[in-house]
Amino acid sequence: MYTREETILRMNALGRAERPFFFVISHDLEHNLLFELPETGHERMAAFSLPLGGMGEQGNWPPLPERLRFIPSPCSMARYAASFASVRNHLMRGDSYLLNLCVATPVETNLTLRHLFRFARAPYRMLLGPDARVPGVHGRGCVCFSPEPFVTVRGRSISTFPMKGTAPAATLEARHWLETDEKENRESATIVDLMRNDLSMVAADVQVRRYRYISPVKTCGRTILQCSSEISGRLPEDWRSRLGEILLKLLPAGSVTGAPKEATCRAIAEAEDMERGFYTGIFGFFNGRDLDSAVAIRFMEEDEKGMVYKSGGGITVMSRMEDEYREAIAKVYVPFDF
Repeated sequence: MYTREETILRMNALGRAERPFFFVISHDLEHNLLFELPETGHERMAAFSLPLGGMGEQGNWPPLPERLRFIPSPCSMARYAASFASVRNHLMRGDSYLLNLCVATPVETNLTLRHLFRFARAPYRMLLGPDARVPGVHGRGCVCFSPEPFVTVRGRSISTFPMKGTAPAATLEARHWLETDEKENRESATIVDLMRNDLSMVAADVQVRRYRYISPVKTCGRTILQCSSEISGRLPEDWRSRLGEILLKLLPAGSVTGAPKEATCRAIAEAEDMERGFYTGIFGFFNGRDLDSAVAIRFMEEDEKGMVYKSGGGITVMSRMEDEYREAIAKVYVPFDF
């Protein structure tokens, strides 16, 4: 486990030496894990799969139960409304323009964390077991099957892909709503502007390559639509020796906090009644030359009381409490067919 400053120094050293490593960075940036590869023994603590590579996917995985059970028990609307009221107060005062409000949902299921890692369909997957000492989880670990990249680096080109906007179905009507809804458009504009500014702190020639492109995302038995944007820039030649400095300067991720970041994070801490831990942090893999990373959303953790799924959504002054509550609960799913 590394603090923020220790993480920066260690990442810089590994990047300078071009040594591969897997990393998980918590939402508060103070409880971070680094696994140097190809050292052995990490498989009992962690597994991951990203476009650049993976670890711990070989070996014996438990088969799926014959009949799958996945039953969420969402918080009451009244409880969510109290958090929403706190958030709205900050928005109306001008402390924040956009704030990501998250909730924890207990889930009754016969799926294990290992099942979820092995069978979830997602481009970015991560599993941490109890030996990894997960912050905020006094028990057995966590799993993430994220659809959202954070930053990728290929050569000296760095790109980020903030995901903002969800339609509950892959229909023409849902697509039209996602493309034209004023609240969704403002949310995207705010985050794209924030991430463009963030990237400009570490890269040159920053440009919005794609604005509000829509992609299908598979959930349990259906497909939803997700809206993203792509922002790219050019890193300095010595970026690998400054890898930790560059990456943590971009955190916490704007798409799961809001804008402006500092005031918004204070408002989040006041409104939410849970510890985020690794949820809405990031995880990634540096292969010695290039980098992949993802935002830790679509996230479940296990403690002595059972499974908990963490989810949320962006809130603006135009948000309706009932709609935002339904969106946060709709995101409690696992992306494979039952």
